[in-house]
Order: sequence, then structure tokens, then C-alpha cells
Amino acid sequence: MSGTGEQGESWAAKRGDAAAEHAARLDRKRADEAEQATALLQKFVRDARERGLPTVALKARALNGRTLYRTGLTGWYLRRNGTLAVDEHGDYYVLSAPTSLQARLRGATLTPSDPPLVVGAGGRDGESIPLPDLLRQRLDAGETWGR
Repeated sequence: MSGTGEQGESWAAKRGDAAAEHAARLDRKRADEAEQATALLQKFVRDARERGLPTVALKARALNGRTLYRTGLTGWYLRRNGTLAVDEHGDYYVLSAPTSLQARLRGATLTPSDPPLVVGAGGRDGESIPLPDLLRQRLDAGETWGR
């Protein structure tokens, strides 16, 4: 009888170890992809400066979808709808913020996100695009890119 309990504990321990290893592999993969994407964003910033693409004051949209907040950041929008941007340092931002009176008065404080290699992956059809393609489109559009 005690053998069954030990086997169950051993099985549970093995499952726990397998789950932890799987999570560690996913974390390593995400970190590797973020590192590659960061290098692409750094190159984009250099290329944008070389082409004379002006930076703009980046604004975040409130989650209610109606209000725009100052962010104190400058850079380039990556999506025409203003939801994604890269700042002058190559940091990647998702430009959304909770609806708040404080953000309306003082601006929204955003933190950079780990950039993906495929923007919009897992979204609706036609909304995902490899980051290199998005950055190339943005550079090719020059100053005509806008919100």
C-alpha cells in the first residue's frame, strides 16, 4: 500500500519537474526572441535617424479608447493607429494606459515592453506581422506615416 503512495509522489514530482523545465524553456525562448527584436529596434532607430525621420511626442490611448494621454516619450509610431511605438533609445512601447484623472492631468507613465518578433501574433487574422517587415514598412513610409 505504501508503494502506491510513493509512486504517486514520484509521479507528481516528475510532472512538477517537467512543468518547471517546460516553463524555463519558454522563458529562454521569449528572452532570446526579445533580444533579437531589441537588436532590430536598435537598427531601426539608427536607420530612422540616418533618413532624417523626425520623432514625435508619443501619446497613449486610454483603455476606454477615447482619451489620449501625454507620455513624456518621443519616438516613432510603429502602427498607424498609434498603438505601438519605439522611443529614441530603441525601447518598445504598447501605448495604452488605464483611464484615470491623474493620467489626464499629469500624463501616463509607461514602461517598455519586451518586443516580439511577430507583432500581433495570436490576434485576429491579418493583424500579425513579422517585426522586420513592420519596421521596413515604417521606414519606407517616411514622414507620411501617421495617426
